Amino acid sequence: MPKVTRQRAPNRPLEPPEGDSGPRYPIASVDNALKLLLLFRDQRLIRVSEASEALGVGRSTAHRLLAMLQHRGFIRQDPETKAYASGPALVDIGLSVVRRMDIRAHLRPYLEELSAELGETIHLMVLEGANALFLDSVESRQALRTSSRVGRSYPAHTTSGGKVLLAQLPPERLAQLFERDELPGLTDRSTVKRKKLLRELELVRERGYGTNFGESEPDVAAVAVAVRNAFDNGCAALAVSAPISRLDESVVPRVVIALQRVSERAERELG
Repeated sequence: MPKVTRQRAPNRPLEPPEGDSGPRYPIASVDNALKLLLLFRDQRLIRVSEASEALGVGRSTAHRLLAMLQHRGFIRQDPETKAYASGPALVDIGLSVVRRMDIRAHLRPYLEELSAELGETIHLMVLEGANALFLDSVESRQALRTSSRVGRSYPAHTTSGGKVLLAQLPPERLAQLFERDELPGLTDRSTVKRKKLLRELELVRERGYGTNFGESEPDVAAVAVAVRNAFDNGCAALAVSAPISRLDESVVPRVVIALQRVSERAERELG
């Protein structure tokens, strides 16, 4: 086995940025675990002695922290050198962020195209557990319009985009996300029963699109379709949202045709 030569970069400070006093009730063990993860920005391999020195704790404490991070897949131990390197969970988190950035950059022109064609606000959404996260938005130019929701999360079952994303999941994953019969609601139109939601998701699969008429916000309607993401075999959602006074059942067919046409082109590019 050839000898491993470690090239060490200067350690970055493990203290918080100047002026950041940290949380009011810090948890030392969590803080030390996060500090350990930050060490991997500069070093490919970290030994117990180095972790102990960087954290200012005993070797036994450093070893326990490293063992827990290894257990969760954030780091792995080299069987020969006994040093620790970044693990699959840490890599997956970084790749997930990159993939989302790629999706947003790739799909931005399609959002702009749809907004110009339909004259309404367009959103790009992904799933985060049982929530729908808004990654990007292009606002309508009309005076009365729905605004950007970038960075905001809503219960997925209350949004059109969330519904089409939930409809892509296998039954076992849906069972994990919705263990209880009662679901959180945002308005009096929100679906708050699991059985009703499952029936609605079946309808979404049949139609190929999801709707939301006042389920997330009282006066807002939306229609969405899925965009399959070849980066991770998952998908995102493109949603058109507008005041209910302009987006009702009568205009849904026209909106769906536009969404499906654009989503098919986007999928070809992402593929």
